[in-house]
Amino acid sequence: MFRLLIIACLSVLMTGLDPAMAQAPAASARPARPTPPARDPGTPGYVTAKVLPDGANAPADSDGNFILGPTHNPVPEMTAQEGVPQGAVFTFTLESSDSKIYPGIAREANTFGNPDATDPAKLLVTTSHPAPYTRRVAVYVPKQYVSGTAAPFIVGADGPDLALFTALDNLIAQHRVPVMIAISIGNGSGDAQGSERGLEYDTMSGLYAEFVEKEVLPLVEKQSNVKLTKDPEGRATMGGSSGGSCALIMAWYHPELYHRVLTYSGTYVNQQWPSNPQTPHGAWEFHEHLIPNTPAKPLRIWMEVGDRDLLNPNVMRDNMHDWVAANEDMAKALAAKGYRYQFVFARNAGHTDRAVKLQTLPEALEYLWQGYPVGGPRN
Repeated sequence: MFRLLIIACLSVLMTGLDPAMAQAPAASARPARPTPPARDPGTPGYVTAKVLPDGANAPADSDGNFILGPTHNPVPEMTAQEGVPQGAVFTFTLESSDSKIYPGIAREANTFGNPDATDPAKLLVTTSHPAPYTRRVAVYVPKQYVSGTAAPFIVGADGPDLALFTALDNLIAQHRVPVMIAISIGNGSGDAQGSERGLEYDTMSGLYAEFVEKEVLPLVEKQSNVKLTKDPEGRATMGGSSGGSCALIMAWYHPELYHRVLTYSGTYVNQQWPSNPQTPHGAWEFHEHLIPNTPAKPLRIWMEVGDRDLLNPNVMRDNMHDWVAANEDMAKALAAKGYRYQFVFARNAGHTDRAVKLQTLPEALEYLWQGYPVGGPRN
């Protein structure tokens, strides 16, 4: 069966502004993004990491911290290979009017927000309002899937993700990962505070995982004629930027649903809106309080950050908007609690760097599914 071509709509990340704008009215203009500096993985306070030869990836069977060299070429598994069975891709759309959980919001174009005068860690957004959306869902079903069997699966944010589907074709054929379904879900539009995407991905609660469980997965099974496993060991999440923090949020608040998490440039920063007094610093709370102060959960995590990843790209000056520092602190917090994790620091790489993904995704997926039955001899 031939794969359907899908055009993914990529979200634009929120950007930076002069500190003087903190005194401006709440409906401030959308800020302009500064150019992030390149960070040195040997910076004091960063985790100790193994330096890999340029072009090499971290071993798929090794935990810990690794540093990639500056050259990022796509590995063969990221290209369709002759003779490799290609899975089918089914697509369908979801309307905001069909959702009881996310009826839809949007922030007015070219507006952002301003910090609360009494708390710079809290952003006030006055230009967000109800608005409809349409999201696309793409479901990859491998050629090797046996109809009627309960399959492991991975849920991805900001879909459709054709690169993921290509990688799975090759990895499944090589018996490096299980025969799995991939569910790539489009966001509800916009980005950051006051947007539907921000509400879905940056909110520190189990709501998005519940939306997927109740409103998306039943349609996946119906539309694609598949059966999805209920075993959390056979369920994974993945995403980049806020989609990455969302992937961890899903598993953190619902470990009975997901045990495996893969993130590129995870937004483990203070970007939650509306503010929640239980987690006032948003996803920054993961490495600040939640992971250190909570008994370890049965999660396996793969993370990546680039040396030129985002640094304080907004009006807030709360010292909680450095993506590199946040991911470095995540690695320290996970190690201290004994989590199975792999953290990759990529040189010569920006935010959710496509070249890095094309180099690392196959090994990342193989690491993610360590310990789960694959079936058949590895090729």
